[in-house]
Amino acid sequence: MLKNLLRFIKGIKIDTPLFLGLLVLIGVGMLNLYSSSGQDMSMFLGQLRNVALALTFMLILAQLPPDFYCRWALPAYAGCVLLLILVWKFGTVNMGARRWLDLGIIKFQPSEFLKVIMPIAVAAFITKRSIPIRFSYVILAFLVVLIPTGLIVIQPDLGTAVLVAFSGSVVIFLAGMSKLLICLIGGAAGAYIPIHWKFFMHDYQRQRILTFMDPESDPLGSGYHIIQSKIAIGSGGLFGKGWLNGTQTKLEFLPERHTDFAYAVFAEEFGLVGFVLLMFMYLYVLFRSAYISAHASTTFGKLLGGAITVTFFIYIFINIGMVSGLLPVVGVPLPLISFGGTSMVSICAGFGILMSIQTHKEEKLF
Repeated sequence: MLKNLLRFIKGIKIDTPLFLGLLVLIGVGMLNLYSSSGQDMSMFLGQLRNVALALTFMLILAQLPPDFYCRWALPAYAGCVLLLILVWKFGTVNMGARRWLDLGIIKFQPSEFLKVIMPIAVAAFITKRSIPIRFSYVILAFLVVLIPTGLIVIQPDLGTAVLVAFSGSVVIFLAGMSKLLICLIGGAAGAYIPIHWKFFMHDYQRQRILTFMDPESDPLGSGYHIIQSKIAIGSGGLFGKGWLNGTQTKLEFLPERHTDFAYAVFAEEFGLVGFVLLMFMYLYVLFRSAYISAHASTTFGKLLGGAITVTFFIYIFINIGMVSGLLPVVGVPLPLISFGGTSMVSICAGFGILMSIQTHKEEKLF
């Protein structure tokens, strides 16, 4: 029986270097959550269940060949668009936003699925065309990105919309767009920004941008989050105050400390040295992911792997940027560190697919 178990474990397809890097980051996240939650064991155990579910999901996805994802990407994409339409018509409203579908036994946010499915769908669409991608296909590919993005924007959920749009757009960019086309798209996006500000942004979203420009203008209101976050980060100094000793956390000055502002808790307790070590851990995962993408045996694998890698980097960049006051607050969690089941599962799902690309190199699409 032991031999059969060992044979089964050996047969599991997984990229060990990447898996170990992810486990280290998840472990850091669990330690950080224990401190940020005020040593709340119920929250800690809840996140432990989220981690177990996410890792199980990741291992299952790693066993499926890339061909499976390429074949089923567009039907899954269509299903997600349908769910977003159902959210728009029948979704549950919470804090002024209609983002959830309540089926009685389960309540979920369909837009989170697009963080994983969007780059797969765009990569599958492009793989069936010529590379570098022609102009007509670029337009169609951007329509694939924009339809669900628009449905997410009207919920409203600007942070998720930005991540979904980026995860799809980076696949199109990696497919080899011309420099002229990149400049035209960049110019069109720049021209659209004031239109979006004027006609489509909600008041609270505009306020976030204005607060980013001058948080001290409303220190007890809209600027409170970022001011307290910067105090926590700065007070950590070189070596930090030590695990479980963060005063901004213990005295509850820092809001959303176990979700969006988890990095501020870490920086206060472990200081600049801890930040550098955390960045090295993230860089290790990013470099391993980039290596897998670059050495993928198919165009689909290269495009999808590159998109997953760059999107993971953007998660890190946006969260640390907003918590440090360098970017507006848009509600993006710090990957593998912040509390949350949906985010943990979606990120680990992406890495499961990345492991599939690495461990199924010998299998060719179609």
